[in-house]
Amino acid sequence: MQTRSRIRAFFFALLLYVVAGGVIGYFAYHAYNGDHGLMAKRNYEQDVVRLETELAALKSQRQALEHKVSLLDPRSIDPDLLDEEGRKQLDFINAKDLVLIKGEKMN
Repeated sequence: MQTRSRIRAFFFALLLYVVAGGVIGYFAYHAYNGDHGLMAKRNYEQDVVRLETELAALKSQRQALEHKVSLLDPRSIDPDLLDEEGRKQLDFINAKDLVLIKGEKMN
């Protein structure tokens, strides 16, 4: 009788440690790899850096476009920009312009 109760107590304690280790392992795994774990946090931080870089590029592009639009304001139009846009729209070339065509060799 005495040996059976010691064996039973040993296996009960072993079972308790295995179950507790399994529960701790489960939560540790999901704390690292879960939807809100450490890996997801690192991926979110990388996305934030990438999107902030893209935002800065888009802001500078928008600022350049706003500047160009301000130069086309009818109250104070830039004559050079007007000339450039008019030639581009009408495919017009002045006799004094030098035209370089890509792909052809000049002798």
